[in-house]
Amino acid sequence: MTITEMMDKLKAGDFDGRLREIYVDEAVLPYQRERYRNALSSYQELFGGGEAVVFSAPGRSEVGGNHTDHQRGMVLAASVNLDAIAVASPLAENRIRLKSEGYPMLEVELSELEKKESEEGTSQALIRGMVQGLREQGNRIGGFQAYVTSDVLGGAGLSSSAAFEVLVGTILSGLYNEEAISMVEIAKASQYAENVYFGKPCGLMDQMACAVGGLIHIDFADTKHPGIEKVDVDFAAYGHSLCITDTKGSHADLTDEYAAVPQEMTAVAKALGYEVLRQVPEAEFTAAIPMLRETLGDRPVLRALHFFAEERRVAGQVAALREGDFAGFLALIQASGDSSFQFLQNVYTSRDVQNQAVSIALGVSRMLLKESGEQERCYGVCRVHGGGFAGTIQAFVEDAFVETYRKGLDAVFGEGACHVLKVRPVGGVRVI
Repeated sequence: MTITEMMDKLKAGDFDGRLREIYVDEAVLPYQRERYRNALSSYQELFGGGEAVVFSAPGRSEVGGNHTDHQRGMVLAASVNLDAIAVASPLAENRIRLKSEGYPMLEVELSELEKKESEEGTSQALIRGMVQGLREQGNRIGGFQAYVTSDVLGGAGLSSSAAFEVLVGTILSGLYNEEAISMVEIAKASQYAENVYFGKPCGLMDQMACAVGGLIHIDFADTKHPGIEKVDVDFAAYGHSLCITDTKGSHADLTDEYAAVPQEMTAVAKALGYEVLRQVPEAEFTAAIPMLRETLGDRPVLRALHFFAEERRVAGQVAALREGDFAGFLALIQASGDSSFQFLQNVYTSRDVQNQAVSIALGVSRMLLKESGEQERCYGVCRVHGGGFAGTIQAFVEDAFVETYRKGLDAVFGEGACHVLKVRPVGGVRVI
């Protein structure tokens, strides 16, 4: 379909059904129509008219399993209705030309896919790593030109980098592989790009949640073939909304803090003769705590304590949702948040104790969500979101209280800091 045809059909509302399927919330359709038309117009200005395809990849929200994926643990995660979209078309040239809104044009020669040390930490590294990762899996690759725009909050724990990686993989799948590359393989290539080319030692949870979509329970016991199952739940039916608050904290200079979490957990496992904590019998770990404290120090032990309890909480969350026990699910969300603060210790960096935006957000949330009276009433629960140390918090809030909660968090962190989101049912996908 040509750019002009797509713009006309968007204006006429011909794609509203498709947009409703992807973004869930009827209220955002006017915004999405305009956003897509602007993206098509920007593509046209850059590359001219002609035929093109529109792809989308969502951000994600971790619901349970904070820092468990890199230990082959379990997570519960959901894709959300904030996403990165790309207007793209194939190129005869053996290169990728990609322009993200607000950034310079990037070019990657497909004859030069080896890692470039000078590119570490850049989007160019992610593109190069995605292409190489998919090629190593045996998929077809080829050049393309694309214009990308994203409303996934950068640096806010919604995995904007994973959304970008999955988007590149979805483009290559759609343009050169008849959309046949599985989303699991795209997620694995995304992790490879981030670990090897970008230089960030992340797990696989972010990429898997963005790629697969919906609310999913992922078991990473077998990293080559992770167990993935959808968990059907309608949060609206329980009268609760998912709120993500951006505390506006910077992730700059926090790579070492993130890296220390898997490093310290892995150190505990290796001290006991295993590769990762998922392989360690909890009773064996418990018996070895005195030795571990002596050889590794206390923080690795505390982080391992979090891991073992978080594994039980994820299983409990899935069971509670399947049994319709929403109160039990919420209690486990709050327990996860408390454990991350106390034992995982990823709410703020000990190198800068005067900047604790996430701690403030959690404290204000607990204050707002609990009403003290003759009988204490709770309007929701909250926890650190994603990798931690800076960025966002997550809250499940009663619908009737959402506006009060939103205003309270916005008053502290600025207008628009608190986002009320929907769980998106699909991951990386061709939209038009």
